[in-house]
Amino acid sequence: MSAAASPPRPKDTRQREVIARLLRQAPGPLGVPELHRRALGELPNLGVATVYRTLKLMQEQGAAHIVTLDGDNLYEASGRGHHHHFACRSCTRVFTLDTCPLPLPAGTVYPGGFVVEAHEVTLYGLCPACAARS
Repeated sequence: MSAAASPPRPKDTRQREVIARLLRQAPGPLGVPELHRRALGELPNLGVATVYRTLKLMQEQGAAHIVTLDGDNLYEASGRGHHHHFACRSCTRVFTLDTCPLPLPAGTVYPGGFVVEAHEVTLYGLCPACAARS
């Protein structure tokens, strides 16, 4: 009895390697235009369509996921554990916060019978650089 063959894994390309590395190294989730701009430093001929295709593939493989902030889809590398985000209203950068401002464990039941499974928090304000300038 033979084991079922797993589907072939797409071959990693230089573009995929650069995009994946940039996502892993980013201080927070990135939008496609910013990710594309950063990647152009190493891949001057990179098209934005390749960035979208690569992000879709990374999501399918579980290597990246979407973070939606104010209606915009941003992308970050998966596997960072429980964390939240800080969005600067001045420079518009988004940062990953490694601490959780809400001690809210899964299974918490709120009045009315709402059972918490998970939570996401985004704090808004000024990042340290922008706060220093104001």
